[in-house]
Amino acid sequence: MADDKFPGWHGTTILGVRRGGEVVIAGDGQVSLGQTVIKGTARKVRRLSPGGRDVVVGFAGSTADAFTLLERLERKLEAAPGQLLRACVDLAKDWRMDKYLRNLEAMLIVTDGAGLYVITGAGDVLEPEHDVAAIGSGGNFALAAARGLMETDLSAEDVARKAMAIAASICVYTNGNLTVERVPAP
Repeated sequence: MADDKFPGWHGTTILGVRRGGEVVIAGDGQVSLGQTVIKGTARKVRRLSPGGRDVVVGFAGSTADAFTLLERLERKLEAAPGQLLRACVDLAKDWRMDKYLRNLEAMLIVTDGAGLYVITGAGDVLEPEHDVAAIGSGGNFALAAARGLMETDLSAEDVARKAMAIAASICVYTNGNLTVERVPAP
């Protein structure tokens, strides 16, 4: 994410795909400052296990801000085990209303295998249409590619990998160093 505080910074590309009884979240590893790649192997897809239940989160934007949000999400999930949507809505409300959290620069894609949600600092919790969600610098490229690939018989992971490869071939802020996490539907 680029803004006035961090001119020239560009985040990563995160893609979530739900298909065939599983959800996959894939993220590339590139972090750029202007025309320079600062790091090509950043890991912006994480697995949380609050209460022994797997939740996968991909984030775009500031890593420190995203980790603050991940910690909050984990606490919300511990307070409401198995209720991902409720935890996401509570996080979005806090993010929007809290004076400190309001300034955090990140976006999240979250899944527990059943739900797939995009959470923004504007207070949005969005369940994507067509079982595909994308955020970050190359998000629109990955989203378009994945939606096209959903017309094939590819698995969720294959759709995600191919869509991310297409995004990396178009977007200079996206590379092919992927982190891929899979969660089966309950």
